[in-house]
Amino acid sequence: MFTGIVTDIGTVTALEQGGDLTARIATAYDTGGIDIGASISSDGVCLTVVALGPDWYEVQVSAETVSKTNLGAWAVGRRVNLERALKVGDELGGHIVSGHVDGVAEVVSIEDEGDSTRIAFRAPEPLAKFIAPKGSVALNGTSLTVNDVQGAIFGINVIPHTKQVTTWGDVAVGDAINLEIDTLARYVARLAEAGAE
Repeated sequence: MFTGIVTDIGTVTALEQGGDLTARIATAYDTGGIDIGASISSDGVCLTVVALGPDWYEVQVSAETVSKTNLGAWAVGRRVNLERALKVGDELGGHIVSGHVDGVAEVVSIEDEGDSTRIAFRAPEPLAKFIAPKGSVALNGTSLTVNDVQGAIFGINVIPHTKQVTTWGDVAVGDAINLEIDTLARYVARLAEAGAE
């Protein structure tokens, strides 16, 4: 489990396509405190550490994960939002995030509003019903508050601090973004469907 509070920006330094995709990610984390088998959210995808070095870790990414996320577009040099898994007693600053991406949203517009930046996304149609104003979403592993929703289009605001400590300063129109809807929203919608039957 994660919170959607990014704690490092990693860099993809190597990619190797075998039976699965293996990615090496450079990090500022103290890798001496990371175990093989640990989970690290990498652009919102919960990935398992399979190898470690002094300032990097490697993960294997299955074909299923590549097909359901934006990881297939990773290239050497790409910056990646990172978060270590929650430990008992950690501060829960964002919202509960599983690292299981539900789909890929597309950036449709970016506009500066004062010091902040408003970004609009197009969600996949089956996921749009789970996104509500003032609700939470995880986008590329970042816990963000939804400002407005119009059909499958939803908007968020990114403050300067968030752009500094995540990859949101790099975003461009047309980018594919990993989207995880709020678990609570999923269960509320499911209960509403069950009640309507």
